[in-house]
Amino acid sequence: MIPGPILEVGDDLVLRTVEREDAAFLQRLFTDLYARLGVHAGGHKSEAEVEEFVEEEVEDDDNAAYLACVDGEDAPYDHPDDDETTPVAFVFASHVDRDRPGLVLWVPEEHRGEGYGAAAIDLALKGLFRTYDAHTVGAEVLEGDDYTREAFETVGFTDEGRGREVWFAEGAYQDAVEYGLLREEWEGR
Repeated sequence: MIPGPILEVGDDLVLRTVEREDAAFLQRLFTDLYARLGVHAGGHKSEAEVEEFVEEEVEDDDNAAYLACVDGEDAPYDHPDDDETTPVAFVFASHVDRDRPGLVLWVPEEHRGEGYGAAAIDLALKGLFRTYDAHTVGAEVLEGDDYTREAFETVGFTDEGRGREVWFAEGAYQDAVEYGLLREEWEGR
């Protein structure tokens, strides 16, 4: 795994570009039921299929993808080695060319509860609002995904409605809660 150059710098995290070599790490996203539904994938994927996802979705100019990493003290700006950085979250923004991009967050289980989810979303928003003319950003979270819901709410996203029984997960149809955050709300925090 070789994350790319730094895009944004926060207090505890940096956002780095996603590279094709990160497919093995991202393959774990597709084993997380809630995360893979966020990127509209019905099932798990092989590493080759994840490489294709990186090529077709991550590298698409209409989308933006970030690896949130905890860098070691001597980690370089560009392409750190595995022992110089630890990826702790993946943030995917779809349709950044539109007025309302959509965000997906995935934090591996071993890094949950450390505040990385909200921090990664916040850094991604910093980059999105600085780079793209988005008026608002949305996120769809399945009702049972408490970790992701709390991360979006911590950053200031507001519950804007719900789609009833729109996704099949955990053996049953589940509601999807639609969240939104206006640019002016984020800037006014």
